[in-house]
Amino acid sequence: MSRYFSEKFAALTPYTPGEQPKDMQYIKLNTNESPFPPPVAVVEAAKNEAAKAQLYSDPECSLLVEKAAEYFGVKKTELLFTNGSDEILNFAFMAFCDKNTPAVFPDITYGFYSVFADLHGIPYKKIPLKSDFSIDHKEYLNGNATVFIANPNAPTGLALTLKQIEEILRANPDNVVVIDEAYVDFGGESCVPLIHKYDNLLVTQTFSKSRSLAGARLGVGIASESLIADLNTIKYSTNPYNVNRMTMAAGYAALCNQEYFDEKCKEICENREYTAIELKKLGFEVLDSKTNFLFVRSDKIGGKELYEKLKEKGVLVRHFTAPRIAEFNRVTIGTKRQMEICIQKIKEILEKQL
Repeated sequence: MSRYFSEKFAALTPYTPGEQPKDMQYIKLNTNESPFPPPVAVVEAAKNEAAKAQLYSDPECSLLVEKAAEYFGVKKTELLFTNGSDEILNFAFMAFCDKNTPAVFPDITYGFYSVFADLHGIPYKKIPLKSDFSIDHKEYLNGNATVFIANPNAPTGLALTLKQIEEILRANPDNVVVIDEAYVDFGGESCVPLIHKYDNLLVTQTFSKSRSLAGARLGVGIASESLIADLNTIKYSTNPYNVNRMTMAAGYAALCNQEYFDEKCKEICENREYTAIELKKLGFEVLDSKTNFLFVRSDKIGGKELYEKLKEKGVLVRHFTAPRIAEFNRVTIGTKRQMEICIQKIKEILEKQL
């Protein structure tokens, strides 16, 4: 840290992304990426736009917005595309929170929520998950704060029902409720249809997980026209050209090839079920995931030790150090072959524990 660094950020603890080691070839089951590449049409669309990289991208993302409005069943003015869903979440903290309007979110959830709050000097409250690691939606009623809930939640993989989310929305008419649906395409229920019923609902989604575009960085916010107008004020006050030409084209082509991604989501869900069954046979506790990952622990080996031994064997999973979940590991669901190898390596590790 240099002597020029602003004091207001001196105590900031940045978000820690999943490791990307390059010392050997790994089976990467640690960052919730899709194991499947995007279809050729998506790649070609991005390549074609790369030839025009000397020109600024369309700040309104016009073609992409038009296609997305058709896909989501909303108006074009109810959409905002961003550089990954992290950007729309950052905009939401900036637009709907301040010293008089704090944020509230679970104690075990996506790590960026607390980072954004600290970055912008926003007071916040963390509400503990229940003993079964589910979110107690009643704790978010009448909170007098902007609510941030990942649904399904990460890293647990558990989901609230639409009925429970509607309770939260009705109980907080004077505050925005942000539902982060990064993993909704793997078994959750989307809240998007509710934006026409509740003007305080902001839904965020990403093209990183279910549409194989983690490296392209494309997110979207879906909400009432008034909330989107607020978020556009933040966007046009920071970076009007926040979505580049190649990503915009890839996103449009992805929506045009939705059948491909639906098939791959189904395959991932099948691989998730296979992996959950095999881990349970080995005595693991496996939470009921509605995502493209499993959150698991075993009384036969510690979470950190299992993570380290799997890494030695060429399989990367995600380990968290927070005391309450330190015995767990988050395992991204890959191809069937990748999951078979992962299970085999776990068996080898457990056999040596005997």
